[in-house]
Amino acid sequence: MFTIGDLAETFDVSLRTLRFYEDKGLLAPFRDGTSRFYTEQDKARLALILKGKNLGFTLGEIRGMLAEQSFDRSEAEAAALKLDPEQIASQIGHLQRQREEIDGAIAELRAAHERLSASL
Repeated sequence: MFTIGDLAETFDVSLRTLRFYEDKGLLAPFRDGTSRFYTEQDKARLALILKGKNLGFTLGEIRGMLAEQSFDRSEAEAAALKLDPEQIASQIGHLQRQREEIDGAIAELRAAHERLSASL
């Protein structure tokens, strides 16, 4: 069993983040009064939640992935999100569009910065 502090330190997340995931139904720690205790399965779920977030998936999408996940398998198997080729292709397209938008915003800000710096 792990405490909320143990998990927060292990995954370098805040206590608030873990409580948020609990509120959203993504984690369900054992509670003893106000204390929360997490199992190895909860630890594996959190690893997948964070991996999904790093890949840009929404919490709703991650919830669906977790519902299809088995946490009684080996640790290596449990560490991989279950993604189908269509999900992967869709997410790649989504992230590429985001990158293009960010690149455009950076270019616009650089141009504005250069104009303002030149006028000084």
